[in-house]
Amino acid sequence: MSPSPNILVIGGGISGLACAQRLRNDGFAVQLLESGRRFGGVLDTVEKDGFRFDIGPQSFLANEAMMALIEELGLGGELLRADPRAPRYILLGGRLVAAPLGPGSLIRTPLISWRTKFRLLVEPFGHTQPPDGDESIASFIRRKFGDDLLTNLAGPFISGIYAGDPEKLSLASVLPIARTLEEKFGSLIRGAIKMRRQGGGGPRPPRPSLCNFRKGTVALIEALAKSLGDAAQRAAPVAAIRPHGPGQPSGLDVTFQDGGATQSLTALAIVFATPAQQAGSLLSNVKPQFPDLLAQIEYAPVAQVAAGYRLSQISRFRASAKAARGFGFLVPRTEGLRLLGTVWSSFLFAERAPETPEKMASFTSFAGGATDPEICSRPEDEIAALMHKELAGVLGISGEPVVQHVARWERALPQYNLGHSRVVAALGELSAASPGIFLTGNYLAGPSMGACVEHANKTAGAVAQFLRAPAVK
Repeated sequence: MSPSPNILVIGGGISGLACAQRLRNDGFAVQLLESGRRFGGVLDTVEKDGFRFDIGPQSFLANEAMMALIEELGLGGELLRADPRAPRYILLGGRLVAAPLGPGSLIRTPLISWRTKFRLLVEPFGHTQPPDGDESIASFIRRKFGDDLLTNLAGPFISGIYAGDPEKLSLASVLPIARTLEEKFGSLIRGAIKMRRQGGGGPRPPRPSLCNFRKGTVALIEALAKSLGDAAQRAAPVAAIRPHGPGQPSGLDVTFQDGGATQSLTALAIVFATPAQQAGSLLSNVKPQFPDLLAQIEYAPVAQVAAGYRLSQISRFRASAKAARGFGFLVPRTEGLRLLGTVWSSFLFAERAPETPEKMASFTSFAGGATDPEICSRPEDEIAALMHKELAGVLGISGEPVVQHVARWERALPQYNLGHSRVVAALGELSAASPGIFLTGNYLAGPSMGACVEHANKTAGAVAQFLRAPAVK
């Protein structure tokens, strides 16, 4: 390891690894330090009894940033794409109902009332304006369309992505385009039509595919770590960071642990790619405003139970081959289950469940989140038993699972709650006023893998610009 790299990246999750990779490609000397014994953060893949379970994210959107990284790492041949026609289901009265994915199915769906459908139909002909200040997603949807669209559609999808509470999540932070369209055009639908016409009005581009790798999402982490080589170091927690004193050369002194020994280095720039509060703790000696701001980023706990079953155990899939197609299902809170939703892993991607000596199926279920944090404090076997019981009730599963794997995180997903955009803006201003300090991670521009890679790329570009500025040379 170089004793004094130009750039230090702290945190070996997807954000830190992608940022370090981009900086290395731009010709900078980079060192990445990860405090844990493995890279990837919450993202991992576990193999048990012939099943392959993804831990954390179950898939990712093949956006431009992700595809560029995948091709760069030579993973294009390992890419799996889910069937774009695979329906998503919502549990309604104990029955799985296909979620509407277009105007026609939205009018036909039993998930919302005719009153709500009428409000959707007349929305392009009305004119509304959002209230002053931040507005929650729940308030926005009730105001525009009604309670049942919130309860049976928007709420479950928001919980599935953010594990959040729609009453607290900020519309401006989670769905900024919705607020922009209402502000500019007075109507979401009319605004979307006008925006499309202004863009040329051509055929709508295809939606990015949901993807994974044959060996699971961890394949991306392993490829990034291999590419970085000795520049990425595990089990190396950072103990302290201090800026140089007045009159000294620019730079930041870093103390960290390496195999039980205390090491130090000096970097011209540091990228913090850790969870928010960890970054705040490390930055306390740089500027005290950092920990105060970063402490305002809330996180929701999540429990995940991956399970394998014999296909013959599941009555839903015995009854109809067509029923085996699907992304999975989401559960409105009014259904009275602890389950937030379940991904039908082996129906989306190959090599997730054994085919012999008999055909198997794998599922990944989630519970907890901002609306049910208590479940994550329960013993793992209790969480596993509860998830199996509720999943069995929905899909008609007889008998016990062949295998289960439980993962849980007390601080799983950042919450883009009311006031989040204000905190992010303040962090941006503070970072800009702190030479050599940069932030990246899932609490800044979206929690998805693709959003993390996009933000990591932007952060790498900002670091490069800083280091190339005359004042740094």
